[in-house]
Amino acid sequence: MSDRTDQPETDKASSKVVIFHPYPFQVGEKIYIASGPRHGDWLVIGVDERKIRLRCPVSHREFEWGRFCYLVETREDEPWPHKH
Repeated sequence: MSDRTDQPETDKASSKVVIFHPYPFQVGEKIYIASGPRHGDWLVIGVDERKIRLRCPVSHREFEWGRFCYLVETREDEPWPHKH
C-alpha cells in the first residue's frame, strides 16, 4: 500500500454536493434547451424509460436521444419557439 499524502483531506461531515434529477418529460411539452449541442426549441413527441423523441418546430426534423435533460427552471408566458 502506498501512502497517498498528496491527496487533499475531505471533510466527511459536510460537503457541497450538486444533485441532479432527470426531468420527467411529458409528450406535448414545449421545451427550450439553453445551451449545448442540442440547444434550441423542441416539442416532446415521445418518451420512454431510456429515450426521448423531440421535434424541431422550425425544421420539423425529429431526433431520438438518450434522456439527458435536467430541470433548471420553468417559465410561464415564455415565447415559443424563440426567434432565431
